[in-house]
This record gives sequence, structure tokens and C-alpha cells, in this order.
Amino acid sequence: MPTATQARFAWQNALFTQLHKESGAQKYGLSVDSFSDVLAEVCEKHLSGGASEREGREFLAGLRLNELALARACAAGSDAAWTEFLNRYRAALYGAALAITRDDSRGRELADSLYAELYGMKLRENAEGGQQRVSKLSFYTGRGSLEGWLRAVLAQQYVDRYRKQKREVSLEEETDSGGQFAAPPGDPAPDCDPRVSAATDAVLAELESEERFLLSAYFLDGRTLAEIGRTLKAHESTISRKLERTVTRLRKQIVKRLLKTGMSPRAAEEALQVDVRDLAVNVRERLRPPPEQERV
Repeated sequence: MPTATQARFAWQNALFTQLHKESGAQKYGLSVDSFSDVLAEVCEKHLSGGASEREGREFLAGLRLNELALARACAAGSDAAWTEFLNRYRAALYGAALAITRDDSRGRELADSLYAELYGMKLRENAEGGQQRVSKLSFYTGRGSLEGWLRAVLAQQYVDRYRKQKREVSLEEETDSGGQFAAPPGDPAPDCDPRVSAATDAVLAELESEERFLLSAYFLDGRTLAEIGRTLKAHESTISRKLERTVTRLRKQIVKRLLKTGMSPRAAEEALQVDVRDLAVNVRERLRPPPEQERV
């Protein structure tokens, strides 16, 4: 008998066994019912109750089933899944942590702290009154690459630690998340929600010329705050504050646009965890100044 959540998407139930097999969830110990609950949860979060069968099938076809099964099996405590996860992502996570902290020791410390969050060292009381592990991987929905999602979580972990410690550092030391903009262009991932790409594209198109220059110079060209400051005849601390305000405002505007498409606040925030490289947006082209400004 389907759960209450599954019953809300009755048209999906015939697909769950097939998708469970395609995902490889069985090798991690995830049963058909357990994986069905995961799929139903993701659909409930991102589809309206009146979604048609066609819309639902297209949505499910866009999920990264193998990565979703792996992440949720890790969250459920599967040793086989955790071993597979470490084999796939350990090197990439250490590399990302090193890029963010720019220090080997601090990078390893950051990555290790994330592993604790991913594995679920904290416990909380469940509905039955028992204790269950709390893993960040239970928030991954399969709608973007797991590696991209992990990089976003890692960057946020670093920012959270910075804020907690209340250290005064420049934007360059605080976060390397903008390094994603410098990735070589490629085909957008097919499972990236087009609403996120559309919202991001629209917000970038509305930027003022100075904001375009700041984002392009720092995130795409890799120029330092001091170099940008010399160009704009401003102190690097001023440039840092401007960049931080611009990035914060961009995020708020993208979330606002996503809410207008019918996304819930939680879904909109999670949608922004997608890797920039997964967006169907040519960020470099969007940040290029208009032709008349280039000639000046």
C-alpha cells in the first residue's frame, strides 16, 4: 500500500519500481518502498498537486537517480553507500576545500567537518520517540549534480564558520564560490531546473555596468580586490563590500523570481545550491558590458 505522500502522486507509482532498478538503489540497501518515499518527497516539494502525468514523467526523467540513491542511502546509514561516496567524491571535496581556504591544513579541516555533517553525527528524536542521525545528504534532491551540490554546501560551511568565528577577512579570503564562474563553458546539465536558469539570466541582464565589471573582473578574470580597486580608484575594502552587497542582492532577486514561478521558499533556496556550471546561462556573455560601453 502506498504511503500518504505517494498517494498524492498516484500516476507515479507504476514508475517507482523501474526507477528504483535504474538508480542502483538496491546495491546500497534501499528498498523499493524506501526509494519510492524519496521520489515522492522530491515530487511533492517541486511539483504542484495538479501536475499532469506527462509533467511528472518529464520531471522524474530529469533526476540524477544514481546520485540521489547514493546520497539518500548514505543519509540512511548504508556502509556500502558511504564507501562508494568516499571513493567518488573524497578527492574532489578536498580539492574544493583547498581552493576555498587556500591552505592545505585548513582545507582538510574544512572537508573533514563537512564529512561529519554529511555522515550525520548529530541525533534528533523521531516520530516514534527514538533517535535518528541527521545527515545533510537527506536534503539532496537529485535535481543537479551531487558534486556541484557538495561544493555549494562546502562553501556555505566555510562562510558559516567564518561568521561564527567573527574574523575580519577580505571577500577573497572568505569565499571561493565565485570560482565556479571561471569554469569552461559546456552543455548545460539536462536536469537543471529551467526556472533557475531563467531567473538567473534575467537578474544578470538587469545589472548596472559597474556591477557587471565587478563580478566579471573578480569571478571571471580572477583579478584581486586591490587590482579592481586601482581600476575604480577605490580601496579594496570598499570593493569587497560592494561585491558582497551585489552577490547578496542577486541571490535575493533570484529567489524572488523563483517564488513567482510557484516554488516554495524552501525549494527556491535549495534550487540555488545548483552548481553554476549546471545552469543554461552563459554567465560570461551576460556579464559582458554592452557594445557601446566596450568602445568607450
